[in-house]
Amino acid sequence: MLAMLLTLAMLLSAGYLGAAALVYDEVSRVPVDCDGNYEGYSPADWSPPAWATDFDPAPYFTNEYETVRIPSRDDGIELHGWWLPATEAAAPAVVVVHGRGGCVRHPEVLAPAAMLHRHGYEVLLIDLRDHGASTVEDGRYAGGTEEYRDVMGAVDWLLDRDVPPTEVGLLGTSLGAATVIIAAGVDERIGAVWEDSGYAVMERRIAEELEQKGLPTILAPAATLIARVISGDDLASHTVMREVEHLAGRHLAVTHGEEDATTYVAHAHDLLAQARASGVLVDQWIVPGAGHVAAMFQHPQQYEARLGAFFERAFG
Repeated sequence: MLAMLLTLAMLLSAGYLGAAALVYDEVSRVPVDCDGNYEGYSPADWSPPAWATDFDPAPYFTNEYETVRIPSRDDGIELHGWWLPATEAAAPAVVVVHGRGGCVRHPEVLAPAAMLHRHGYEVLLIDLRDHGASTVEDGRYAGGTEEYRDVMGAVDWLLDRDVPPTEVGLLGTSLGAATVIIAAGVDERIGAVWEDSGYAVMERRIAEELEQKGLPTILAPAATLIARVISGDDLASHTVMREVEHLAGRHLAVTHGEEDATTYVAHAHDLLAQARASGVLVDQWIVPGAGHVAAMFQHPQQYEARLGAFFERAFG
């Protein structure tokens, strides 16, 4: 009887892990180069999402940019990016980081990059590894636990260009939001972080995505183990909630749509609570009626004003 129970337990465990592996293989893959979308988009010419019919992008176009290649902190990873220099020398600089499956051509990073550039900041947009025109490592995302080293490589590049070390900021959307918080938690050179629609707890976000795809959420707890086996990614090596504690004394802006159906707004509330408890200088904007990374298109004037004011406070 005991042998039968042990055999059954082993079969159930094998079945559970096998199903979890199949699910992880599906949800962890990212489409290269924006999945073929936004062809021809650049800082000089782009369009907002189709639903943002009231948003006029023309005031945000600029021809003042150049294509750059930047080394990540990890050997063998080269990042593609766009550099928007400021008109004044030694201006503060902000690295702008896209979400999962995105790239520098995505409107959700072109819009805030242009807003920052209009306010006199130097701006660097980068394609994370496995995205856009950067190096394809394994075609999967690691929730920011690897990608943060791409952001640190971008910060290295900025400081080599004589950007003042106390005046480097980050802005990230969705996956990029989690990535920039992890990067800032590890790298004390980063003075301020604006995060938009990011997650606070990756395991919970995975469960939410499984639910949204109609898959069993019971498979979510196995994600960390499966990631180690399939791709070698240690999803527990850095967490947003742990790294935000290291921002004590620095500036963090948390922006999130109240109606976000992708990364639920509860993530923002958890992140805000942790940040305040840790002594982080927090700005909060929970936007009524806004969806995932939607506030910049629904309220562009307010978004730009808040963005400019936030980094002005952070950099004095």
